[in-house]
Amino acid sequence: MKNLFYFFLALVLVSFSSVDKEDSSVKEKNLKNPEIAISLPLAGNAFSSKHIDGSNTITENGIENWTDSDEVFTVFFKISQAGTFQITVEESVEVYGKSELEFSINNETKKVKFTASKKAVIAGTWAVNTAGYAALKIKGISKTGDRFPSINRLTITSPDYNNKISYVPNNEGNFYHWGRRGPSVHLNYQVPENTNAEWYYNELTVPVNEDKIGSYFMADGFGEGYFGIQVNSASERRVLFSVWSPFNTDDPNSIPELHKIKMLKKGEDVHTGEFGNEGSGGQSYLQYNWKAGNTYKFLLHGIPQSNNSTNYTAYFFAPELDKWLLIASFNRPETNTYLKRFHSFLENFVPEEGDLSRKVLFNNQWVCDEKGIWTEINAARFTTDNTGAKEYRMDFAGGTDKGSFYLKNGGFFNNATTPKTIFTRPLTNRMPEINFDLLP
Repeated sequence: MKNLFYFFLALVLVSFSSVDKEDSSVKEKNLKNPEIAISLPLAGNAFSSKHIDGSNTITENGIENWTDSDEVFTVFFKISQAGTFQITVEESVEVYGKSELEFSINNETKKVKFTASKKAVIAGTWAVNTAGYAALKIKGISKTGDRFPSINRLTITSPDYNNKISYVPNNEGNFYHWGRRGPSVHLNYQVPENTNAEWYYNELTVPVNEDKIGSYFMADGFGEGYFGIQVNSASERRVLFSVWSPFNTDDPNSIPELHKIKMLKKGEDVHTGEFGNEGSGGQSYLQYNWKAGNTYKFLLHGIPQSNNSTNYTAYFFAPELDKWLLIASFNRPETNTYLKRFHSFLENFVPEEGDLSRKVLFNNQWVCDEKGIWTEINAARFTTDNTGAKEYRMDFAGGTDKGSFYLKNGGFFNNATTPKTIFTRPLTNRMPEINFDLLP
């Protein structure tokens, strides 16, 4: 009997040992392939095919007020490896009557019927075979009510993906707005230290078809302001020059008189005034129909004054007119400096246009010091803003392109440039030929 007891005890121990090994194997497998699940808000990650044609269907609640079956929405998220992804419309969905929607990734479509509100609905499962941005399209097929469903969020899950997904996760810091605008990108020109730069010179070319609405191609940035060209609408373009007030506020009306930017002079047909929301100060712009493919020259003058202020003057060379145009000259109080922090940037200021790519080329950068000595600048450090730094949007790039520096953003392209990389372009040895006495 005693031997029989030990025999059964041994069987039990072996059995428990086997179960422990099996559980351990399962746990190890789950650790290697944990199911990822994210809740993706459409307010910060979706775009309408209507863009800025009066559509108000993407709000801070996601897709709302959707009545037009011709309006298609695209939702973007970036994966760093291939995987299989199930997409579910979260239970916050509002349904108006019965409707049918079509969801598709890489032209693989799934048709889904909606019949009840506040009920999660599985849209489908897709195998995405390459890393990079995935684009989920949402199209309305039919509806019995006056509108298609209002969709706030999507849940994305995967049993075989255990890496990061890049997307705008929430609206902290107003990132639904900034995320849909897309990442701003910059070139910080490497000017020799201790240079008293009195003049900045740069040449800018926007390639054909890269002049999307909402683009600001900034050529001559400095510590206290910026100078470049914009696409404000389908019918309006501007040359824009602004100088920040030393008084830190987003409300220009709150700036004390002693800290206000003062206009000294302006060019013909140039509008001047104040700006706010991104700091405040003096602003000037010329409505000018600049053209993609043409090269424009930018000349900025900055010189300290004896009364603890600095004068800044911007000149724009229009090749169509073959002459330099004065944009404006401003005095900034509480400032005593030559030009510092020479940089260029590219941004999109219209969130509805953030799914479109834009690109700009910069070439032949020079600085001229207070002694009249010109120095060519052929190195620049690439950076991105907080939208890119947080990796909410990864469609940013910069570097060199056929002898020019370039910047690119928007459109959800892959192959992002590593921020803080320094690039060098070939020297042009084309010193600016400017008769300063003839400048307006």
